[in-house]
Amino acid sequence: MIDLEKAKRYLKQYISNYDSNEPRIKLKIVHTYHVAENARKIAIKLNLSKEEQNLAELIGLLHDIGRFEQVRIYGSFADETTVDHADKGVEVLFEDGEIRNFIENDFYDKMIAKAIKNHNKFEMEKGLTEQEILHCKIIRDSDKLDIYRAFLAERLEDVVHMETTDVSKEILSPEIFEEFKKEKLLIFSECKTNMDFLVAIIAFIYELNFKETLEIIRQNDYIKKLVKKIDAKDAYTKEKLDEIADYAISYMERKIEEEEK
Repeated sequence: MIDLEKAKRYLKQYISNYDSNEPRIKLKIVHTYHVAENARKIAIKLNLSKEEQNLAELIGLLHDIGRFEQVRIYGSFADETTVDHADKGVEVLFEDGEIRNFIENDFYDKMIAKAIKNHNKFEMEKGLTEQEILHCKIIRDSDKLDIYRAFLAERLEDVVHMETTDVSKEILSPEIFEEFKKEKLLIFSECKTNMDFLVAIIAFIYELNFKETLEIIRQNDYIKKLVKKIDAKDAYTKEKLDEIADYAISYMERKIEEEEK
């Protein structure tokens, strides 16, 4: 049995070791609880059992635990120049032994480890079991869903960890716009500007796994709100962002319709 209240109590205790007033730590604390909430919502909409719902929420609570040590050691969220935060989370939980403070039984250990390890990867690893795939998909959707929320709730520069203080002045690369129209995830390393990076975040919609996740995005009108918040000043960029919103919304509506047939 998963004791979520125990897990939440210990997470609060674990987080207390870090400075909650530090903006990056504060951002990740808020993100963690929202992702856990998203995971439960999706699991409920998928009609999963109570235990599976609890497991999904627990994975949500633990998915970014590696971020806290990443910030403490490196002072950065940049996985490409520090450490992969998902791999660090698996290390903290299963090599350092923190997992037993969150759940006494080791029955779900492999499932939890696989979901956390795969939550931020460009593609999920091969050879996963059906249940592992399910929980990897739930946490990946839950994480991306909250990134959209954070875009609207926080300063764009803080959410995507940019050095610039005014993203609206950034310019979109034509190559990134063309790639976006192919309805697939964009590779961050191919982004030339901060605006490209923001568009790559919007492109997360192409990798969402569940109709239920898309419906939450539609209900909250996230795509249009995100483009409006970016408020691009460059004429070309503004025009293309409006087109990007149209492409993303059209894709979302089509996928939801396909799932309902």
